Amino acid sequence: MLNGVIRQFLYQVAWGEIDYLIVDMPPGTGDAQLTLSQAVPISGAVIVTTPQTVALLDSRKGLRMFQQMNVPVLGIVENMSYFIPPDQPDRHYDIFGSGGGLKTSQELGVPLLGCVPLEIPLREGGDMGIPIVLSAPESASAQSLQTIAQQVAALISVAALR
Repeated sequence: MLNGVIRQFLYQVAWGEIDYLIVDMPPGTGDAQLTLSQAVPISGAVIVTTPQTVALLDSRKGLRMFQQMNVPVLGIVENMSYFIPPDQPDRHYDIFGSGGGLKTSQELGVPLLGCVPLEIPLREGGDMGIPIVLSAPESASAQSLQTIAQQVAALISVAALR
């Protein structure tokens, strides 16, 4: 059933002119990743993790699966890297641990594209369907996401030239 939904999503939607199609998939190495990898050429995968050990183990499996499928892994993004309290924006709390994304990227030889902090406006914007880069563009989360997006676009552009 999932295979059919993915194929319908890819081939029966009138996308029009697009520069990038980014597909956010569930963590791990499930049917969605395999189906997508087999259905269309993929310019690259970005592995998103959180700093917790169990999440890092799962992200390693996903990274290895994409490598086995000959999908270039563009890098790792560490989400929820730390919490920034709204009343103390100069403070950072490592609720889920710290440094796991960097350590994993170094061990696996892929770049760490960035670390996205957890901020209340990020969650609020998500709940309202307004991206943080629009609702609070000067926030740490928005700045981090902008930097990550620029790096991914640059990596894909370089890969397209090859």
